[in-house]
Amino acid sequence: MNKKLLALYSLKFNPFSPDIPNSALWVAPCLESFCWRIQQQIGEGGFALAIGEPGTGKSAALRLLSERLSNIRDVTVGILSRPQASLADFYRELGHLFGVPLSPSNRWASAKILREKWLHHIESSLYRPVLLIDEAQEMNLPVFGELRMLASMDLDSRSILTVVLAGDHRLSARFESADLLPIASRIRSRLRTEALPPDQLQQCLNHLLKSAGNPKLLAASLIQTLCEHAAGNLRLLMNMANDLLSAALQQEREQIDEKLFFEVFALDPKPSSKRT
Repeated sequence: MNKKLLALYSLKFNPFSPDIPNSALWVAPCLESFCWRIQQQIGEGGFALAIGEPGTGKSAALRLLSERLSNIRDVTVGILSRPQASLADFYRELGHLFGVPLSPSNRWASAKILREKWLHHIESSLYRPVLLIDEAQEMNLPVFGELRMLASMDLDSRSILTVVLAGDHRLSARFESADLLPIASRIRSRLRTEALPPDQLQQCLNHLLKSAGNPKLLAASLIQTLCEHAAGNLRLLMNMANDLLSAALQQEREQIDEKLFFEVFALDPKPSSKRT
């Protein structure tokens, strides 16, 4: 963390960095509704899905959801870090996440151990364990199949795991295939992240600036300009704002305004044509 930046602009943290505190994340109404629905669902288990284009807030949604679920007593949350892994590595990571020794070479025994662990958790807390998977469009087909089998029992009449999948529209397209229709039909809660209008982007920026401790860091006219040039994409908005903050720090500017915006993002002038 750049201490000079924090001191110069009276910030608790860089509001445009990807690793801002979860407590500072801006929560759109649709995300608030999704988190509430998942909180109700974890007593029953099943699948949930967050779909959207890159940069529209899917990963941030999982961060917020993870924190909220972790604050619920007796809820165990696991976050799969390598969705593209092979089936053997998938079992190795599940064993690590849920604290059970698994043998990838013996999937029957591994599945039995995991189920017993989860059932014991359910009987003691009435909550299903939760597995969060970001970038789920990268998952291999056998892993999807194994996950579906692990998550249910008693001839599919009982769900023992809550699974939240997040990915871009490639995941949505994959769910239309015959191989993944069994999972698609089990999705109970959905979140679709989309390009946001400028007024919601402004709400997000103002929230971040206030949370970081300096609501006046960006001039009001600059906030409007940034939101109009971000094409509705939260990641693009944060990257542009961070570029401006870095430029302001380098020049030790007290004010970050539209003048700096046009300096940083000025288009290269076209060469003038000379008459012969």
